[in-house]
Amino acid sequence: MTADSADIAIYGFAAATLLHAVFAALLLRDPAFDVGNRLASRAFVGAVVASVGWVLASLIDQFSPYVATTQAAMALDWLRYGLWLLFLSVLVQPVQSGVLPGGLTTTALALWLAGALLLALLTAGGQGSRWLPLWLLTALSLPVLGLVFVEQLFRNLTEDARWNAKPVCLGLASLFVFDIYFYSEAVLFGRFDADAGHVRGVVHALALPLIFVASRRRADWLGRLQVSRRAAFYSASLLLVGGYLLFVAGLGYAVRAFGGDWGRAMQLALLSVALLLLLVLMLSASLRARLRVFLGKHFFSYRYDYREQWLRFTSMLSSPNAAQDVGGLVVRGLADMLESPGGSLWTRGAAGTAYAQAARWNLPAVGDSEPADGALASYLRSTGWIIDLDEYRNAPKHYGTLALPAWLWSGPNLWLVIPLSVHDDLLGWVLLARPRAPVQMNWETRDLVKTASRQAAGFLAQMHATEALLELRKFEAFNRMSAFVVHDLKNIVTQLSLMLKNAERLHANPEFQQDMLLTVQSSLDKMKRLMLQLREGATPPGTAAGVELEPMVRRLQEMARARGRELQVRQLSRLATRGHEERLERVLGHLVQNALDATAEGGEVWVAVQRQSGQVLVEVGDSGVGMSDEFVQTRLFRPFNSTKESGMGIGSHESLQYVRELGGQIEVDSQPGRGTVMKVLLPLFDSHAEPELAARSAA
Repeated sequence: MTADSADIAIYGFAAATLLHAVFAALLLRDPAFDVGNRLASRAFVGAVVASVGWVLASLIDQFSPYVATTQAAMALDWLRYGLWLLFLSVLVQPVQSGVLPGGLTTTALALWLAGALLLALLTAGGQGSRWLPLWLLTALSLPVLGLVFVEQLFRNLTEDARWNAKPVCLGLASLFVFDIYFYSEAVLFGRFDADAGHVRGVVHALALPLIFVASRRRADWLGRLQVSRRAAFYSASLLLVGGYLLFVAGLGYAVRAFGGDWGRAMQLALLSVALLLLLVLMLSASLRARLRVFLGKHFFSYRYDYREQWLRFTSMLSSPNAAQDVGGLVVRGLADMLESPGGSLWTRGAAGTAYAQAARWNLPAVGDSEPADGALASYLRSTGWIIDLDEYRNAPKHYGTLALPAWLWSGPNLWLVIPLSVHDDLLGWVLLARPRAPVQMNWETRDLVKTASRQAAGFLAQMHATEALLELRKFEAFNRMSAFVVHDLKNIVTQLSLMLKNAERLHANPEFQQDMLLTVQSSLDKMKRLMLQLREGATPPGTAAGVELEPMVRRLQEMARARGRELQVRQLSRLATRGHEERLERVLGHLVQNALDATAEGGEVWVAVQRQSGQVLVEVGDSGVGMSDEFVQTRLFRPFNSTKESGMGIGSHESLQYVRELGGQIEVDSQPGRGTVMKVLLPLFDSHAEPELAARSAA
């Protein structure tokens, strides 16, 4: 031991003695500290007081030549460890009995008593006693258990209580980690590391302020906490790893002690093999599955944490890619729940007469199908039972007269057939491969799988209903588009009928013949565009462009004149808007057509185009029958509503939708018996687009 090391030990233990003594005095003078969990409070105070004795004895041992001071320090150190473990075990002791933390408390008590007995034997036999290696192993196990208790405590606190308990968890964890290093060195080398022993006082002096802060918040963390299953599993993992390291350390020490000249080389080889084995086991999914099954059987009254299983399964089904791979997610969710490495989903085909494989995970594709009225489907539909193929092989009488299909036995390691039913409808079933670790299909496992399968079936049914709804919406859109096309075809038919009616008396007129050819060609072009629109959707091909309104109004005048009516043009400014020329002319033509139909011969029908507030205003008015306010507000622009006996009620709805699509609006001013004025506001096309308009006119 160097002089600097001795000075560190003296100063460290002196500071630790002073801090612990002040802390103990504050605790003993605080009458409120014994309120609440009295056993935990007294264990906490006892641990601090025992720590005062330990650091004081360690400080005296730095100057004393007697072995008695060393033995007193070791005894007080053992006592304070027991009190700290008692304090932690009281905090994390669950309400239920027979679960893992109760076993940890019993284990800690047994190890502490065994260590106390070994320490007494060691004291009687001296430092060279044959009990030293066994006592060192026991001493190494206590800080490992302390870390387990700290982890248990911290994991099971609520968010607000975790803030209060964080200092004591950090403080005690730092002490336990250092002592694991301290005792593991002693186990490996058969003696204590003097330098590590000298800095123990410094470590305890640095950790004590954290424990002091926790004592000021004691009301929120000194209470009985119920241990969750996840925390118990993690603690068990930590405990098993600690036990494994203890076993390896003890075995290595034995090899070194009895291996002669080859002892150290054999110890290093053993350590390398042990670490490699630990790494392999940690990465093995089968080992983790067996560990979960082992813990579920021996440490819990119920094997599964239903809340965790439910949240995990629901989260998987509602993942972002659920719509694309819902079948695969159902298989993965049920397989993970039972530690199965693979599975497949069987659902009804489009015809609904047979079930076939729809999704699979780690299983080969199967080309067979199962009839919807076959033995397997009928059995699953009528009973809703989960079929355990192992049970079927060993005791087929449990399944009555059920005869399973041959393809079911050809699959590798198939294990379960899980039905997916919604009410009395069998949507399909899931086949699972044999699990990584043996899983007993008892009532608890069957209830869990049955509940999860019902949720999965409901999710599948919802997805099927959503797909059907989308198809119906597509058909609805197609039907609506068909109605629009039929409406436009009706106008074309009307125009052709009028032309044929005039052909009886004007068929020999060359001008009429030329006009008839142009009309037929125009009607043919319109019908081609309508068919293209019906095939590709509501939006016609091409992009919106500048459209002049003056030529359009002139064509509407000619259309009215062909019907023997007069369309007055009250104002016609040279303005343009942006849109599809064909659709825009169809909208205005519909308004003019309605005005002509609503006005008797001799009445007035007019159109006006002007600028208004940076927009284009197109007015179509008549002196016809007019409409009531109630009809305008509730029925005019709704599809399949019309005041005309032969009307379909589609044109007004289509006109409004397209004008809104262009960013405009339609206003209606109508009174019964006085006529109607339809005002169409459209965006004004910029004047710099005149070359484009000129090019379109020239074309």
